[in-house]
Amino acid sequence: MDRQSVFAYAQKTYHSAPEYLWADDPDSAVLRRSDNRKWYAVVMKVAGDKLGLDDTAKTDIINVKCDPQMTGSLCMAAGILPAYHMNKTHWITVLLDGSVGESMIRGLLDMSFALTADRRKRKTR
Repeated sequence: MDRQSVFAYAQKTYHSAPEYLWADDPDSAVLRRSDNRKWYAVVMKVAGDKLGLDDTAKTDIINVKCDPQMTGSLCMAAGILPAYHMNKTHWITVLLDGSVGESMIRGLLDMSFALTADRRKRKTR
């Protein structure tokens, strides 16, 4: 799954479009919930060495919110890393280089969207 597929899924499923907030980083975009404006995903292009990889080439990644009880086990999977530039307890980074399957990425986006709901909405689910 690439960044455009992520954006298409977010638009179709959650009616949210990418927002490009940083003039000095035009490749980075956030996806927000429309009801409370919280971010549920951040898509960026980051050098591999900043992610702990051996390669210095830039790669697309997505940061998603994650259940803290799942963070450690998910980070053991190929293509899933501790969050880049976010709280490593509550967020994870997923490489958008084909190493993580589309169904997994969609499931992680769904979880992130649910976790960023207002607390009252989460309790009723």
